[in-house]
Amino acid sequence: MRALSMTYRSLLVLLDQDPRCAERIELAVALARGFDAHLVGLAPTGRLQFPVFAEAGVLGGELIDRAWALLREQADHAAARFRQTCRRAGLASIETLVVEEDTAQALVRHAHCSDLCLLGQPDPSRPQHLLERDTLEQVLLHSARPTLVVPYAGAFAGAGRRVMVAWDDSREATRAVSDALPLLQRAQRVDLVAWCETGDAEAAMRPRLGALQRWLRWHGVSAEPTVECTEIPIAESMLSRAADGDVDLLVMGAWGHTRFNERLFGGATRGLLASMTLPVLMSH
Repeated sequence: MRALSMTYRSLLVLLDQDPRCAERIELAVALARGFDAHLVGLAPTGRLQFPVFAEAGVLGGELIDRAWALLREQADHAAARFRQTCRRAGLASIETLVVEEDTAQALVRHAHCSDLCLLGQPDPSRPQHLLERDTLEQVLLHSARPTLVVPYAGAFAGAGRRVMVAWDDSREATRAVSDALPLLQRAQRVDLVAWCETGDAEAAMRPRLGALQRWLRWHGVSAEPTVECTEIPIAESMLSRAADGDVDLLVMGAWGHTRFNERLFGGATRGLLASMTLPVLMSH
């Protein structure tokens, strides 16, 4: 039976004031060109961040108007830079959206009509780091589409040639592999890797990796399965294995849940978000 080729037809990329936004756009452009996909640049204004002070009642209205004008101006500039980059790249199908909306809410909503959403990893040296981390976590938890997170350091326009799938047989990992099929089908090499802490767990995981390998073969993806036992944190082991194998894209499930409005992630997910060295496609 001949496998049907999967594809992405519409990509969504966040446009913001992050100095690394240009690199994120370059990756989005490369993917849009490779898949002949429509590329949407989303520039949310975000929400106002006002300190509380005694004169707020007198000057509040004027300050709010000025602040909204500045946020709108920044979003318009980000959109203009995106259009300029896309014109230079010769993309045939692009769209720019400037919305006066919370960033996370805008991304989740507009991702509904996209196949893949591209965001940046928050840079801990930036003053907005905590807000950006909160935005990323909200999108990972609530988006109906996969999210491709781009590291805040490095160049990754060619990502997707050598892919590693981090497999733990969970619902989240299963969805991530399914969401990544268009990339896996185009990759030159795909590694399926599961991590465990004991020999018993290793023996139990091998049949499940074999089943995943067979399922991928039905979709035209040739992949090599490996089970690794490790005594170091899973996130560190993932990144070490990726570096040793010259991997340029990691696919994994984003394990987490919301409880009493608190965003909780598993250790591997939070570890990757903090220390990633390559683009990571995550699904929840």
